[in-house]
Amino acid sequence: MEASFWDGKRAPGVMDTINLNEYDAVVEVIENSFKRYADRPAFTSIGYTLTYRQIDEYSAAFAAYLQNHTSLKPGDRIAIQMPNVLQFPIAMYGALRAGMVVVNTNPLYTEREMKHQFNDSGAKALVCMDVFAKSVENIKDETGLKHIIVTSLADMLPLLKRTVINAAAKYVKKMVPAYSLPQAVSFRKALAQGGKYNGFQPNYIKNPDDTIILQYTGGTTGVAKGAELTNRNLIANMMQARAMLSQVDDKGQPIKPEGGVKIVAPLPLYHIYSFTVHLMALFELGDHSILIANPRDTDMFVRMMKPHQLTGIIGLNTLFVSLMAHPEFRAMDFSKLRLTLSGGTALVDDTANRWKEMTGCGISEAYGLTECSPAVCMNPAGGLERQGTVGQAVPGTALKCIDDEGNEVPLGERGELCVNGPQVMKGYWNRPEATAESFTADGQWLRTGDVAVIDEDGFVKIVDRIKDMILVSGFNVYPNEIEDVVAAHPAVENCAAIGIDDDKTGEAVKLFIVASDSNVTVEEIRNFCREKLTAYKVPRHVEFRDELPMTPVGKILRRELKDEEAAKQKQAEPA
Repeated sequence: MEASFWDGKRAPGVMDTINLNEYDAVVEVIENSFKRYADRPAFTSIGYTLTYRQIDEYSAAFAAYLQNHTSLKPGDRIAIQMPNVLQFPIAMYGALRAGMVVVNTNPLYTEREMKHQFNDSGAKALVCMDVFAKSVENIKDETGLKHIIVTSLADMLPLLKRTVINAAAKYVKKMVPAYSLPQAVSFRKALAQGGKYNGFQPNYIKNPDDTIILQYTGGTTGVAKGAELTNRNLIANMMQARAMLSQVDDKGQPIKPEGGVKIVAPLPLYHIYSFTVHLMALFELGDHSILIANPRDTDMFVRMMKPHQLTGIIGLNTLFVSLMAHPEFRAMDFSKLRLTLSGGTALVDDTANRWKEMTGCGISEAYGLTECSPAVCMNPAGGLERQGTVGQAVPGTALKCIDDEGNEVPLGERGELCVNGPQVMKGYWNRPEATAESFTADGQWLRTGDVAVIDEDGFVKIVDRIKDMILVSGFNVYPNEIEDVVAAHPAVENCAAIGIDDDKTGEAVKLFIVASDSNVTVEEIRNFCREKLTAYKVPRHVEFRDELPMTPVGKILRRELKDEEAAKQKQAEPA
C-alpha cells in the first residue's frame, strides 16, 4: 500500500515512497551494510569504536559459535539482555545470521518478569550482562534455558582498558553480585571459539513473513505479550524511518553532512524504537551510533558525547530535560546538529522550545508502538517539523480514527487511532484472542488505544491514551494537556496527571510534580493552571515528589501512580 488517507504531499525534501522488494530478510540488510561500509565507524561505546568490518567479523564468529557449539537450530529463540554496549549489536546480528529468533529482554526486569518472558517465548539460550547473572542463576531451573552466555561491561575494549573497567565495575562499584553459573560460557570465549571457523556461511530465516524478533509489550498493564515482528515488518519500518529521516536534494539523492553522520543512542537497543533506528535504519545508511549504556548518569552521558560533533540525538522528553539542566551540555558545540528525534512518550512544548533555543535544532516528534515495529508517524527534520504533532504517517501507511462503535470519524475529530501498513505485527505470540482484540472487526486495522486527531494535511496529534483519560463531571480531561501546561512552569522539572475517584465529580485530577525549585507551592501551581486551563481541568490535588516512576526509557508510569492512589483509597475506607 503506497497511499495514505490524505491527498496532500509530504513536506519538501522527504522521500515519499518505499520499495518493499529491496530486501527479503533483515540479514540481507546487515550483510549489505558490512560490504558497503566496511571501513566506516559503526558503533562507539565507552570511548572505543568498532568499524562495520569488525562488527561483521565478531558477529560472524558469534553466529558460528551458536551453530557449532550449541544445540540451537534455526528458529530457536535466544534472549539478549544487556544495556547499550558493543556486545549488543554483535550478539543481535550474530543471532540473526545464525537463524535464531531474538527475544529482546529488558535488563531491569525482576526475576518474576524474566521467568515469564523466557518461558512464554520458549527461549533456549540467553546472552546477558554479568550484572544480571545472579538473577539468572535464581530462575534458570524454572525455565527452558539450555545455553547461557555471560559478558562483562567492557568485554569488547582493548586489554588494558577492559581489565581496568571490568575490575572497577566488579570490585569498586560493586555492580556485579556474586553468582554461580558453572554451565555458562563467557562472551569472549564464544567469540574465540566461533572465530576458528573460516568461511562462515549465514543460515538465516529467509521468508519475509516469518517472525525473527519477539518484542514484549504490555507489562505495565497486565501480562507482557510478545509481538511477533517479521522480516517484512522490520524491513518496511526501516525503510519508512529512512525515508522520513533522510534529507534529499532536488535529484532525490540523500544529503550527507561533511564528516559523516554521528547519532547518539541513549535509548536502550532492546527497545524497538532504538532497535529500528540504530540497528536497522542508521546501520543500513552506513551511519555511526554513539552508544550510551546508562543515560540516567547525566555526567557520564555528556562526557561520552563531548568528543563527537553530533549530527543527531535520539531521545525523549525526560532525557532532553535532564540534558538541558547540565551546564557542560549547554556549553557543547551544536553547529552540526541537524536532527533531534523524540518518541516513546509525549513531547512537551516547553521542552521543544527550550531545546531549539539552546541547540538551534528543532525536535522532530515521532509516534509508534511495539506492534508497528514501531514507527507510525514522524515529523520531517531540518526545520520542517510541525510542533505539537507527531508528524505525518510514514510512507506506505494508512491511518484513520474511529469512535466507540468502530465508525470512522471525519478528519479533525477525535477518535481512536487505527493503523494499516506493512510494519504492523503478525500478532501476539501464542495469544490469538489478544491478537483478535487488538484489531478492528475486519482484521485490517490495528487499534492503538490512543486518542488522536488527524488534520487535513495528514499531521497527527495524539491527545492521550484511552485508558488514561480522566472523566470529570462527564467532561473528558486528557492528562497530556495538563502536563504540557504544567511543564512550562519554570519551577517544574517533571510532572504527571492522573484521575482519582471523587464522590462529587466521579473523578478528579491529581497532579504529581518533581520540582526544580523547592520554594514553589501548591497554590502557585493551581493559579498557574487556572490561567491556562478551564476550571474542571485544574488539578484538585497536587503532590510534590523527589522522583516519578518511569520505564527504563524514561516514560512516566501513570499506571503505577494510579495503583498507589487506589491502594491509599482502599486503606482509607471504613472497615
